[in-house]
Amino acid sequence: MDKNSLLSYNDPPITGKVMNILESRYLKKEKGSVIETPKELFFRVAKNIALGDLPFGSENFESTTQSFFEALNNLEIVPASPILMNAGTSYQQLFSDNVFQVDDTMDGIFETLKKAAIIHQHGGGCGFSFSSLRPRGDEVAGMKNVAFGPITVMKIFDVSFGSIKQGGRRPGANMGVLSVFHPDIMEFITCKEEGILKNFNVSVGVTADFFSAVKEDKEIELINPRTKTVTEKVSARELFDAMCETAWRFGDPGLLFFDEINGKHPFHPGVESTGSCGQMPLLPNEGCPFAHINLSRVIKKGEIDYNRLLELIKLGVHFLDNCIEINHYLFPEVEKTCRHNRKIGLGIMGFADVLFKLRIPYDSEKCLNLIKKIMTFIRDESRKASAELAKKRGVFPGYEQSTWKAQKMPLRNATITTIAPTGTTSLIGNTSPGIEPVFALSQVLKTAEGEEIVLTHPEFKKAVKDLELSEDIYRKVGYVRSIKKMDMFPEEVRKVFVTSLDISPEWHIKVQAAFQEYVDSAISKTINLPKSATVEDVKKAYLLAFERKCKGITIYRDGSREDQVISLGRDQMKLESFQESGKR
Repeated sequence: MDKNSLLSYNDPPITGKVMNILESRYLKKEKGSVIETPKELFFRVAKNIALGDLPFGSENFESTTQSFFEALNNLEIVPASPILMNAGTSYQQLFSDNVFQVDDTMDGIFETLKKAAIIHQHGGGCGFSFSSLRPRGDEVAGMKNVAFGPITVMKIFDVSFGSIKQGGRRPGANMGVLSVFHPDIMEFITCKEEGILKNFNVSVGVTADFFSAVKEDKEIELINPRTKTVTEKVSARELFDAMCETAWRFGDPGLLFFDEINGKHPFHPGVESTGSCGQMPLLPNEGCPFAHINLSRVIKKGEIDYNRLLELIKLGVHFLDNCIEINHYLFPEVEKTCRHNRKIGLGIMGFADVLFKLRIPYDSEKCLNLIKKIMTFIRDESRKASAELAKKRGVFPGYEQSTWKAQKMPLRNATITTIAPTGTTSLIGNTSPGIEPVFALSQVLKTAEGEEIVLTHPEFKKAVKDLELSEDIYRKVGYVRSIKKMDMFPEEVRKVFVTSLDISPEWHIKVQAAFQEYVDSAISKTINLPKSATVEDVKKAYLLAFERKCKGITIYRDGSREDQVISLGRDQMKLESFQESGKR
């Protein structure tokens, strides 16, 4: 397949608003002018990633290029931003997530900062474990009360990241993690109160022992990581209360459940951080590429086309394994770890759209049953696909030391599936992000460039049209966030077309836990709370996520951040007046 053959393919179904994003971030430019169409973008990516076949024989290169291209051009598979931006360019950095442990030395701190800055310049995001750093005021080289402490180090990183845009095209994404047993944990929990760390998500690493201490109202020991000695004992419940209070106010910190993460990791190691959004627990000096199957594109005649889904699963595993092969590794230690484990992140997007199309409520047992059916299929078939690659290319080098060996499952990749947030990539795919419910039936999205994009969900538009409402009411529908309390709509429609704030925290967590059961890595999902939610609601959510065996949790109370990415339209009418004028 060559560039001339593109003429025989239709253009991808890219909307005008999304075209602006593609032009600003993704399409190749020469002297400031765009020199690439979306179709050419997908061909560039497909041909470049197909090069990963060549070390194993060139006979399938053309057919691989064509298969990759057709899936991308049809928006059935949407790779993560670094792949779309960098594949086939001089950058060739394809990984979305990278993790580093910040070593407790001056050289270690600034060497990690240097690495992270370079990764940001090439379009990737980073996660950091700061748990090895000695606490603030600890001694350094015999001098007392001089140590930076983790939060000061994070501030240094934050200022640096604030001046860098990933690939020059999107703002940096970072995850900062600190163990709940670190002496500076309270300062870490409350760090967002100062209005700092704008370029960090922050999560506390917690354990089952910590939650037992919370429930029994016991103290836990805080351990200096330098001396391995106890610095003090503190109330676990007071720490937990502080976490919940601060998360209620600022949306941070989230929690990472390290027993669950490490207990189900293929190497059972001491994983101490995830990538930038929580979906990928990684070892130090490890990275991972992502691509997402667009489930909304495999709905045919009101059903999921499992035959096409199977083809996309195989293509997705093949595509991402090739990314490991041809990625430009910026640091030799990262290349060593990535090639040893060959972790990939095959995920999904468009789940809420699928529910709309199938007329299934998000907060329902029917939804949980659908998750089980879809994800069992994706889990099993992706492992089969990785096993087939292993027959041709060999198992990942760390296989003998992994839990896969005990299960007698020779795979090409140590982990295969994950679920990422897919913010901008879901816009490109013209679908809902990840496994999230839609935020609103009509909403305004702010891009990194400051542009506002107004979107009304097409399935909702279709459902409204089918109801044959009056023209006056139909026009007003374009400004609606939720129809939950609008009795002009039939109850069945109100149950199906729910938005994130219509759904209780318990159901958000049920859905996340249902997906997690079938996903190798972890899940990036937000547990949305209404503005009226209480701190007690946050506590209940955190405890339920732990009990349901999630690997992490992020909550967000509506309006608790000034830089909220998704909002309602500025001209949106008040709900009360709509309800009055819209009743039948």
